[in-house]
This record gives sequence, structure tokens and C-alpha cells, in this order.
Amino acid sequence: MRIPTDIRLPRPDIRRDLTPAGHIVLRSNIPLGAYAANVGTWLRDGAAAHPDTVFLAQHPRGGGDGWAELTYGDALTRASTVAQALLDRDLGPDRPVMILSGASIDHGVLSLACQLVGVPVVPVSTAYSLASTDHGKVTDIRDEVTPGLVFAEQGGQFADALRAIDDGRAELVVSVDAPADRPTTAFPELEATAATDDVTRAADLVGPDTVAKILYTSGSTGVPKGVINTHRMLCANMQQLGQVWPFLRDRPPHLLDWMPWNHTFGGNHDVNMALCFGGSLHIDDGRPTPQLIERTVHNLREVHPTIVLNVPAGYGALLPRLEEDDDLATAFFARLQVIFYAAAALPQDLWDRLRRLTDRFATGPVIMTSAWGATETAPMATSAHFPLERPGNVGVPVPGVELKLVPTADSFEARVRGPNVTPGYFKRPERTAEAFDDDGFYRIGDALLPADPEDPSAGLLFDGRVAEDFKLSTGTKVPVGKLRVDLLAALSPFVSDAVITGHDRDHVGALIWLHGAQTARVLGLDGDDPAELADAPAVNDALRECLAAHNAAQHGSSTTVRRLVVLTEPPSLDVGEITDKGYVNQRATLRHRADQVERLYTDPADDGVIAG
Repeated sequence: MRIPTDIRLPRPDIRRDLTPAGHIVLRSNIPLGAYAANVGTWLRDGAAAHPDTVFLAQHPRGGGDGWAELTYGDALTRASTVAQALLDRDLGPDRPVMILSGASIDHGVLSLACQLVGVPVVPVSTAYSLASTDHGKVTDIRDEVTPGLVFAEQGGQFADALRAIDDGRAELVVSVDAPADRPTTAFPELEATAATDDVTRAADLVGPDTVAKILYTSGSTGVPKGVINTHRMLCANMQQLGQVWPFLRDRPPHLLDWMPWNHTFGGNHDVNMALCFGGSLHIDDGRPTPQLIERTVHNLREVHPTIVLNVPAGYGALLPRLEEDDDLATAFFARLQVIFYAAAALPQDLWDRLRRLTDRFATGPVIMTSAWGATETAPMATSAHFPLERPGNVGVPVPGVELKLVPTADSFEARVRGPNVTPGYFKRPERTAEAFDDDGFYRIGDALLPADPEDPSAGLLFDGRVAEDFKLSTGTKVPVGKLRVDLLAALSPFVSDAVITGHDRDHVGALIWLHGAQTARVLGLDGDDPAELADAPAVNDALRECLAAHNAAQHGSSTTVRRLVVLTEPPSLDVGEITDKGYVNQRATLRHRADQVERLYTDPADDGVIAG
């Protein structure tokens, strides 16, 4: 693949050192440049340099077409007035702001106001309020952070959560539809506060070590915990991004983005990319689900992004529409420069389908790339800022990051150190101490392999989560992350996700969820309810054939999947099976679906078990 001539990419220059303990340390020879002291600097600079440029846009509240817009100049004005209201309420590190509702202009203004004057902001997954039945996680977070103000844009929609969280200690603020059974403040009242010199003085005190956010991890590898995000982390990470993607300074990014702002991907990487580099972010009210993907399709016809940022599940939901609708594909590629994926490994078949569409519809060169990191690394620790021929390569350490590779049985455990790494977990000193090694490297929990052992600049291959891998009863290690991606590719387009089984068993199995719409379309079936399709003979035959083809290409028990069970109940948020961005928690699912796992290993197998 050639490097696009109109997209500047710096050539990786990576140094590799070997420690006395036998650990490999990788770092870029390109020094990290100077970065802003706080997030508010980007807002003030943007308002001065391009006050009329749109920073955020969203569809009108309540639905409909058209876009409500927030310019950089208005963003600074509105954030300053809200910041004054926060100072008047004596909010700060011990009384932060907790946000229950999702991405919106009001959410953005409140978050910027907090970061402007040093009030930590705690955006919480909307699923904890809207999809949960017991509101246990949202009340646990309240008890830990002790907010002085709780915001939910739509009071009626979040009434149950507000009722559960209201203990009389925090002011409840809503934009519209205030619940009748408890006192609330209207968000416009905060914006009606006149900003004084107190805002300027408070802003001048916000430094690199000031806490900007507390982000609660989705629990994909355990119980959610509050990750401290300092201004140093966020500002250093955008400087790192600007050095590996220097074209951002040539052409400010234009984004259409659905990623939730309580996650580091959406709330840090994507929002801050727009803010730091003078770009625009249109909030996508669609999602990669059968119910909401058409909203994304509608929005793509209006907003022609320069960079598309998504998780593999998002591309999986969008690709059939792009392949079937030339007009949509034309709009999608009209000014596209970058196709970026993260948060999970991208199956090869999705990569190939995206590349075919790019070759057919792109108006100029488009790079397909990825990065790697975590909530604890703000999020980017590595970047693939060089041509890729296939998915899986997560790139090289970005400037300022040191990456330690600790040898394991047949891979390397990755650890990270740098200015973009968290100082620890909120009010959890024990967890913080466990998270770092004696040299101050964060134990991220992922396994990586050098793409070329002789060339550290060739990048690193994601090799799964260390905690997810297991051994069969024979002692053979099963690489869960890689096997899951390979299996999803083999079962494409019928399967949306899978969980690998086999710990201490004789063979590998998998629990799978069907992609109803694509399965029905490809097989010409009526109805796309996954629960009904699970019993269709045509579906079982197709899965059996795909599984047999996968197994025929394998050379050992660690990658051969003997049996499948189709799950008819979607992943459950309350028991931790699923995250906002569609990542399935392997451990939680295996624990919750123990009866389904047993079906994979019961002889003779029942009629619903698919053998390959």
C-alpha cells in the first residue's frame, strides 16, 4: 500500500533496549513536543483563532433533521458562565460534577466548564441509568465520588436514575422535562450566571496535575473503577496524536461520531481531537445496532467526515449498507482521509470489505489504521502511523511513551509509562499499587508481539488479553483474543460476537450471537429476530459449513473450535456482559452463561449444538 501523498505520516523511528531483567523497552527516538497545560487552553485558543467555526453539532433535542450548532466562540462564552455557576456552588475535587446523560451540546458545555476551572467531571455510562434495572452501578459511583451536582439532560428519561441517586447531598440539574417528584435546577439557570474574574483566576490555577475527569471503566476485565484523568494526560495525548498525524494541523478534522463520552475513546480521543485541532464533531444519534444504524446512515448522507473512528462492531453494522447503496458509499468517501478502528481487533474480512469499498469510491488516498491503549493511557499509547496491509498491527509507541514487553510463555505482557498514563484509581490506593510495577510502568493487561523481531519500527501485533487466555486439559494454551477474531471472520456475516470456552476442557468451543439482519439478508429468510433465526435449519447449516472451513485451516487444538451454541438472549449490562461500545466481557459471560457452556461439553450433544 502506498503512503497517501496528501496525508503526511512521520516515519517510525523506534529504539529497542534490553533491561538486566530480560525485558524489552521500546520508545520513539522522536521527542515529545511541548503541550498545553490544560484543556481550557484549547478552548480559549480556538475561540480566539476561529470563533465562528462549529465545534459541536447535534440534531434538535427530541429528534428531527437539521443540526443545532455550537461555535468555538459560543462554547467559550457558555462554558465560562457555567464555570462561574460551579464556582458559586463551591464545587471542586471533593464535590465534582457527575453527568448521567449522553453526548450533547449541553453535556459538552458543562464538561468544558468543569475542565476550565478545575472541577473534576464524572461522565457515567447512560446504560447504568437507562438499561439497568437496579441502578446499582450508578449509585455505587455516586457514593464513591460524592458529587455536588448531578446533571441529566432529559429529566423525564432519567427520572428513575435521578430518584435512585438523590440522597439530598447533590444538586440535580436538567435541561428539559424536570421530574415532578423532586427539586431540580434548570440548566439554563447555570448559563444565566454572569462570569466574573473568578473564572479567569480559577482557570489560571488549573495545571497539568489537576484532575480533569474520573472515568469509570466499563468493566470489560473486572469491576468498574474510577480512572483519574489529569490535564497532563489529556494534553500530552493530543500532542502525541498531532505528531503521528501531522495532517490534523493541515486540515482540521470533521467528524461524525456516536462513541459515548463516558469512554476514553469518544470523550477523550475524539472530542479532544476536534477541540485541540480546531475541528468539528457532529454527534451521531445512531448506533451500530439494528434499531439505530439507519440514523447513522441518514447522518452520513449529510455529514461527510474526513476521519471515521469506530469499533469493529460499528463497521460490521455499517458495511452492508455501504455495499448495497452506491449513493451512501459516495457520501461516506466524499472527503474521507482516514478509516480508524480501535477498542477491539478488526476481523480480516471487515478489513478486506472496507478496502474494496475504498478502492471503488474514495476520491483520494485513504489510510486504514489503528492504535492501542486504555482508559488509563488517555487513551493512545501506540499508533500505526505507517502503511498497513492487514489488521492486527497496533503500531509503535508514540513520542513520550515507553513500552515495556515482559516475556511470558509465548508472548509478551505489555506495560506503559509516559505523561499520558494515569496516576491511579480514585480512592483505591490498593488497586493503584497493584496496577504499576516497581519501575512505574502501568500493567495494562494486554499481550503484544513484535511484527518483525528484527525491526522495532515495524510495529506490534495485538495478542489478546493476558487475563482471558486459558489452557485446555492437555495443557495447551488457547489465545482467546486472536482466536475470537479469526472465528468471527470465519462465521461472517452471520455472527456479531463470540465468547471462547474450554478452560480445563478437552476442546475449544464458543458461545455466539447472531447478526439477525445480515443473516436474514444473506440467506433470504423472512424476519431478522436472532432468537427465531437460531432455530432455522438454513442458519445452522450455514454456521456448520463456516465452522468446518475454519477448522480445516487449523493445525492444532488451540485454534480448532469443535462446537458452537447460539445464544438467544442479548448480553446483559447488569451482570457485566457488555459495555457501551459493544465489547463483550469474556469472564462475565462465561460465569453468567455456565449452563450454556455445559451444553458445549455434554455428550451426546443436544440438537441445538452445532458441531464442526
